[in-house]
Amino acid sequence: MEHILKLQPLYYDFILNGSKRIEFRLFDEKRQQIKIGDTICFLKEPDLKESFKVKVVDLFSYPSFASLFKDFDISLLADKSLTKEELLQDLEKFYPKEKQEKYGVLGIKVELR
Repeated sequence: MEHILKLQPLYYDFILNGSKRIEFRLFDEKRQQIKIGDTICFLKEPDLKESFKVKVVDLFSYPSFASLFKDFDISLLADKSLTKEELLQDLEKFYPKEKQEKYGVLGIKVELR
């Protein structure tokens, strides 16, 4: 199955250049459909004209992004120019703690196609 997800330019570039290998989302109804072996087409915000595809190679379910981050090195989560704390603060702008508590979170390990 193929899924379409939008990405902020910074994180789009991190995945495309290989410095980010785990994408993060709420584990809501839409993301519960993602399975290992699926394809994700990432669209670069804001114009959604650039895209690339990845293969889902693993999935990690956690109650919060903070708990997920404890199990992984920053080299998998984002470019080393960011700290885990900076990444967590940025994620919480999009996914407040209340939503994390409601749905849980999903780490999607990907590899470029």
